[in-house]
Amino acid sequence: MAASAVDRPAPDAAATNAASTAEVGSLGISMSDTAPTSFEALGLCDEIVDALTERGITSPFPVQALTIPDALAGRDVCGKAKTGSGKTLAFGLPVLQCMDRAASGRPTGLVLVPTRELANQVTEELEPAARAVGRVALAVYGGAPIEKQIEKLGKGVDLVVATPGRMIDLIERKAVSVADVAHVIVDEADRMADMGFLPQVEWILRNVDGEHQTLLFSATLDGAVNTLIRRYQHDPSMHEVAGREVSVDEMTHRFIAVHKMDKSKVAASIARSAGRTIMFTRTKIMADRLAGDLKDFGVRAAPIHGDLRQTSREKSLRDFGDGKLDALVATDVAARGIHVDDVDIVIQYDPPSDHKTYVHRAGRTARAGESGLVVTLSLWDEELDIKRLQKRIDVIQPITEMFSNDERLNDLAGWDPVSD
Repeated sequence: MAASAVDRPAPDAAATNAASTAEVGSLGISMSDTAPTSFEALGLCDEIVDALTERGITSPFPVQALTIPDALAGRDVCGKAKTGSGKTLAFGLPVLQCMDRAASGRPTGLVLVPTRELANQVTEELEPAARAVGRVALAVYGGAPIEKQIEKLGKGVDLVVATPGRMIDLIERKAVSVADVAHVIVDEADRMADMGFLPQVEWILRNVDGEHQTLLFSATLDGAVNTLIRRYQHDPSMHEVAGREVSVDEMTHRFIAVHKMDKSKVAASIARSAGRTIMFTRTKIMADRLAGDLKDFGVRAAPIHGDLRQTSREKSLRDFGDGKLDALVATDVAARGIHVDDVDIVIQYDPPSDHKTYVHRAGRTARAGESGLVVTLSLWDEELDIKRLQKRIDVIQPITEMFSNDERLNDLAGWDPVSD
């Protein structure tokens, strides 16, 4: 796996907190000092540039400046970038510009994503540019009627944005052929690996056997993701955008001992003091139960988990983003498909199974340099596990007993558990 391309990072006027860095060693990433400051300079056509301008997008994010020229040149591209870095436009815009129009049931571009939510987000993000160049994009995923998806594919879809399982189902039903696919994108490959989807991804990639371009984006490039790169990319240009890592030191942490019969009331009291709250539970049943309890206590809440209809999940995410809901109650797996900024409080309603899960949950807040509050609720028989967790994340605090009528719940960030 060699990389010979020269990366040219561009400063992003809207998000200067993301810095382009060169990764040394086996990835062979290099950089230069010149920086394109417009999408025209990257080589995008007038139609796409105009569509971006209409949306107020005028300056490329670093990942876009780094990868778009190579993608337009037809090279395989491997990008190391986190969610929220602008990578959807980075891979989508050059593919839309270069791809041929599709025949019925024979797309020319394919994007593989790990979740239904991400499939919709990617499609919505790319639709304006797709319209500008006369291309059609479609999200296909499990949990939605496959007959309607087959009907749309039959009318001619140029770019399919799919979860692996549904794509395999469509291929096996002969509802879609990948024989004409000339551009393949694997998005969030690390999450694919975490969720056990890489065997399905590889099955699809093996079936795209014609000459094609492969673009891969991931927050990490080691382990199983590195195997994917070596097997299915040819001499890719390697690019990295080093996002600002959110540290537990930047968050405010509180650990509250609660009683079982009062636990959901405590969660409601905390949520009422915040603008946006995400609560995490271990199970789908508990997510449903807690969301119902919160509504009974005057908190506008909805659950997010895999057993819900896709339309319900989408509506809940939309309402939460629009401020119509105060709280989302999510399982860990479902939360992987949630990307919402400006979350004020994360409540670990059920303590996480390990410190990595704690950090992943907590990372929903304290984004873009803002401070965030993370509250962990503990029943009497969970305190030992939480003390072990505190040692792993190096946040040692008292686990303070509180009832739902405790005034300290109204301002946990301002309350000091050490001096109390």
